[in-house]
Amino acid sequence: MKHSLGAKTLIYPTPTWIIGSYDQQAKPNGMTAAWGGICCSDPPCVAVSLRKATYSYGNLMERQAFTISVPTESQAEKADYFGLVSGRDTDKFAATGWTPIRSDLVDAPYIQECPLVLECKILQVNELGLHTQFVGQILDVKAEAEMLDATGMPDIQKILPIVFSPGNRVYYGVGASLGHAFEIGKGI
Repeated sequence: MKHSLGAKTLIYPTPTWIIGSYDQQAKPNGMTAAWGGICCSDPPCVAVSLRKATYSYGNLMERQAFTISVPTESQAEKADYFGLVSGRDTDKFAATGWTPIRSDLVDAPYIQECPLVLECKILQVNELGLHTQFVGQILDVKAEAEMLDATGMPDIQKILPIVFSPGNRVYYGVGASLGHAFEIGKGI
């Protein structure tokens, strides 16, 4: 029997992303975010939701662009730090030793040390309540060569991205492969 838990943000897993932006003085900033995901295939788009109170919110509104840097399991401590302090008061890059790289395509930085990066221009801003959803068109995906599979696509088992459990507020790693999508169900 299922138990009602009420209206809560419980869906598993959510991503652990670092949203890159520049402030008004062109200082690089990053913010850990978990409320996001792919939202359109054509054009390729991703959505991320931020609270208005965050420093990143103002940066995205000002610059109309953001990046998503995907940290690895081994980078969990630094990824968490990017969500603990505000870029208003702290240079997160200096504190963690991570390197901000200026995107060639959008007005936002990404993290050199993260193996997978998306560069996005904002297409839509949707006020939802406590959060504002930013829909970004993906202009480019950058990946470290050693993180690609034989077909040239990012390999999740090499990248080992961090996933977040909103219920217990714990980071997890990626589990074993279960099979290829659109294939494993054909035998039913």
